Amino acid sequence: MTDSSPDRRPETGDTPGARARTGLVVVGSFVVLLYLIEILNTALFHSLNRTFGLRPRNLDGILDIFTFPLLHSSLAHLMSNTLPLIIFGFLVFLSGWRVFIIALAASWLASGMLVWLIGGTSVTVGASGLVFGLFSFLLVRGFFNRNWWQIALSVVLFMAYGGILFGVLPTVASYVSWQAHLGGAIGGVAAALLLSTRRQRAIPAGR
Repeated sequence: MTDSSPDRRPETGDTPGARARTGLVVVGSFVVLLYLIEILNTALFHSLNRTFGLRPRNLDGILDIFTFPLLHSSLAHLMSNTLPLIIFGFLVFLSGWRVFIIALAASWLASGMLVWLIGGTSVTVGASGLVFGLFSFLLVRGFFNRNWWQIALSVVLFMAYGGILFGVLPTVASYVSWQAHLGGAIGGVAAALLLSTRRQRAIPAGR
């Protein structure tokens, strides 16, 4: 018996090509926004970091979880995040809006929560937690889905960017937030598990 419910019908124009074009626009626009914020922040001598950067275990600053990835300590800091953010964000978006939003949100929130809970005494800023979250999502989703194309992509990405995973270790560098990296990676894995096609098939459809 076929399922003719409206939410099962393919959306008009929802093709790989359309998703690729939309993904470039969405991810590109987000990166442009980061650069505009950095230009403003630089003009203000990075005073925005003191106001909207994430302050661990500070109740007044818990809302900074929603703003700290938008800020960076310098233009060089932002530039180091730009290319992987574009690549990983675009590849995730190829699976659609819903997948992209959930993967990004899980990475964002998990990164911020871990920094807030166990971060050091300094203010944390930067989108690297998002980079780690999207990367970890791409690495593991194929194994959850048992999708060989996704697994092949994860192997290629691991060979090209696997070295960044050392950033989740507290002993690698004192000037980076390993907590943000680790939290983002946890969020990415959680999103991949939540969105697993095998898990979705295991959930009985509502009547």
